[in-house]
Amino acid sequence: MKQFQGKVAVITGGASGFGKEFAKLGAGLGMKLVLADVQEDALDATVAEFKAQGVPVIGVRVDVSKAEQVQALADAAIATFGQVNLLFNNAGVGAGGLMWENTERDWEWVLGVNLFGVIHGVRIFTPLMLAAAAKDPSFEGHIVNTASMAGLLSPPAMGVYNVSKHAVVSLSESLYQDLSLVSEQVRCSVLCPYFVPTGITQSGRNRPAGLANDAPPTRSQLVSQAMSDKAVSSGKVTAAEVAQLTFDAIRDNGFYIYSHPQQLDPVRQRFEDIIGQRNPSDPFADKPEVRAGLIAALRG
Repeated sequence: MKQFQGKVAVITGGASGFGKEFAKLGAGLGMKLVLADVQEDALDATVAEFKAQGVPVIGVRVDVSKAEQVQALADAAIATFGQVNLLFNNAGVGAGGLMWENTERDWEWVLGVNLFGVIHGVRIFTPLMLAAAAKDPSFEGHIVNTASMAGLLSPPAMGVYNVSKHAVVSLSESLYQDLSLVSEQVRCSVLCPYFVPTGITQSGRNRPAGLANDAPPTRSQLVSQAMSDKAVSSGKVTAAEVAQLTFDAIRDNGFYIYSHPQQLDPVRQRFEDIIGQRNPSDPFADKPEVRAGLIAALRG
């Protein structure tokens, strides 16, 4: 997609983090915005902020794990602006702990948002883009799915999150191949950020009451939360910088988008382990003190 002026961007998780930065960049390029978020007060404030700047924008409260709500988002976008050119399947939540300690509700919440949110977005919006492309040879469409470096690696005490993001990477790669068979006008990318301060470690604030756990967090879940808080809050690359990298990739038709390309060595090591039929490498091989600290914390 080379031109953004006057085109329509739909952004889930649009009231904070990457989503809000995507919206800022899109607005600066003259795009019309359809912002979706499950946190209504933050969504209302963000929409009001853009309206005050004269940006054509609407906000729709959406729980992306619910197919009917994603369908309502698409209906609102078409009813208001007539088409969708750019879709950011961006809403996401974080959770960790030892895999066997994650409850059914943990899995339902994380996979519902991180994976099924993307599934619903792809299933509902892709046909709209392809139909628009069939009618207009000049139509350009692009889908960006937010995954994670955790979608390319398998760090410990993050299993439920890793699984959701690995699935998003695979889904996105499959979508890329499928689109290449039917259209040159609709493309896709997958965003794999590393530790970037976005607020994702506080995503439990929006966890539905019906998916809350009855028991308090386990030791491993508390340890994982503390580690994630520290890693994310100390991140030096900003959400705004990642948003710029993402728009650059959209413009250049780049598929893989990395916030920290210097962190790809562990990914290379993982694939070398797979090809060489070796057991998975120690992710803390170069930082044994981290592994020792994690073991001590988990074993008490």
